[in-house]
Amino acid sequence: MQNTRINRLIDVLGERFTRWASNPWRRISLLVISLLFGTFVGTAISTTAGQSGDWDIIAGALLVLLVELVNLLVYGFPRLKTRSLWVEMLNALKIGVIYNLFVEAFKLGS
Repeated sequence: MQNTRINRLIDVLGERFTRWASNPWRRISLLVISLLFGTFVGTAISTTAGQSGDWDIIAGALLVLLVELVNLLVYGFPRLKTRSLWVEMLNALKIGVIYNLFVEAFKLGS
């Protein structure tokens, strides 16, 4: 790619974010925020898909597909020794969604 101003800006912002997130407390806080956002997304998906019974199967199939793609990205490539922050945040989001869907299922079952 050409070295344009927007490419340099994106590179600089990426490097600054990587340096900022290298602090362990900031990294953990981003992972916790991602996990909590996943629980919110799980609630939003279950309530909007459950409101009209037509979208339940499609939403479930899409969630299974996305979870398996994230699993492939996180656990499927053994050559990646260190995972980036983005991959870890995506995995935390996935865990939050799955956890919240289990909680919603328990609420419906009781």
